[in-house]
Amino acid sequence: MGRSPLWTAIRDHITEDIARGQYAPGDRLPTEAQLADRFGVNRHTVRRALADLAEAGMVHARRGAGVFVRHRPTAYPLGRRVRFHQNLTAAGRVPERRILLLETRIANAEEAEALQLETGAQVHVYEGLSLADGAPIALFRSVFPAARFPNMLAALRSSQSVTAAFAAHGLGDYTRARTEITAKPATPTLAAQLQLPAGAAILRTVAVNVDGAGLPVELGRTWFAGDRVALTLGAEGL
Repeated sequence: MGRSPLWTAIRDHITEDIARGQYAPGDRLPTEAQLADRFGVNRHTVRRALADLAEAGMVHARRGAGVFVRHRPTAYPLGRRVRFHQNLTAAGRVPERRILLLETRIANAEEAEALQLETGAQVHVYEGLSLADGAPIALFRSVFPAARFPNMLAALRSSQSVTAAFAAHGLGDYTRARTEITAKPATPTLAAQLQLPAGAAILRTVAVNVDGAGLPVELGRTWFAGDRVALTLGAEGL
């Protein structure tokens, strides 16, 4: 390792391994003991190298689980026309969505108010997991007025695309009327679904989408993994 301090040489070796793709975002690094054996040093020296990598934002430790390569934050613009696949493709990521729940039920009070529905009206609910390059970045729940979009669940099951499902009902365009953003700690259940440590930072958005006449067509809640997504607000306003 030449004349460099041992810990800086170890840091540089690990950095090179990550750059070559030996460890991908989300991968766990070898344990301190394994790294100490690999480089022929004590664990304190390894720990110093890992601490420097963590300070640089390249890795993060999960209590009781190990040290993991950080996911590179995905740029996610929030504008009047927010489209999941379009956003991730523009950021150079491979988008994927997994369906967790499709159901029809009675709207709760918040949903009925946001969607301007009568008490007792039915809504379709679409819950799922959003991924970028195979890594989970967000959980989402979208709620739609069932009377206006009677075949919404079948369309979503087929395409997993809200835009395509709206188009199947004759709605070619929709825009975001408002968005609320709140920072919260991840609950144990949410953390498990997003593969985060409990208490990790979550960015929750609540949004209402409307048609061309200004009528609400979707109430959406999304819980973003705070260290994997960079939400950006455009000049057009939300």
